[in-house]
Amino acid sequence: MNRVVHPIEQESFRRLRARRDTSRLPPLTRAVAERVVHSSADLGYLDELVMDEAELAAAHAALHAGAPVVADVEMVAAGITRRETVCRLREARSAEGLTRSAHAVRLAFEQVGPGALWVIGCAPTALEELLVLNAEPALVIGLPVGFVGAAESKAALRESGLPAVSNVSEKGGSAVAAAALNALLYHPTSKEKP
Repeated sequence: MNRVVHPIEQESFRRLRARRDTSRLPPLTRAVAERVVHSSADLGYLDELVMDEAELAAAHAALHAGAPVVADVEMVAAGITRRETVCRLREARSAEGLTRSAHAVRLAFEQVGPGALWVIGCAPTALEELLVLNAEPALVIGLPVGFVGAAESKAALRESGLPAVSNVSEKGGSAVAAAALNALLYHPTSKEKP
């Protein structure tokens, strides 16, 4: 994907790299970590993000081959640039012991099936429901935020063995979750590399 990078974004990444050396990180890990830090101005993410380069490479390939992208809330969907996303929160209802966010995940899974990239940046209950569904995702970006259930749901994601990007605290949110997906979108494919 050819994209024009604004000078402000270039300067932001220069300053980030001046404060912390990310050059030793593998390419996709570095892209995701730097984009998350860029979106939050929080260098602490460099110490607490958890991801695997091989899983990111497989997800990158799936994304660029057209795998569906599902967002838990519209704020996450709005932050994902240059890609259609599925977000079923508007149709979701609290029922059967599910929160609206969890019901939205269930509705989205019925729509997209296995192989999607899931971007959870708001509701821990959405991430918990995704883990129950056995959705066979290409990747789960599990970065919900909050003092109730966020850290626990991310720990459950890591324990599940699913390909994932997460972090080890209550921090997270729509902006950082969308940023992690955008990093994979913006990273060139082997066809685009010189």
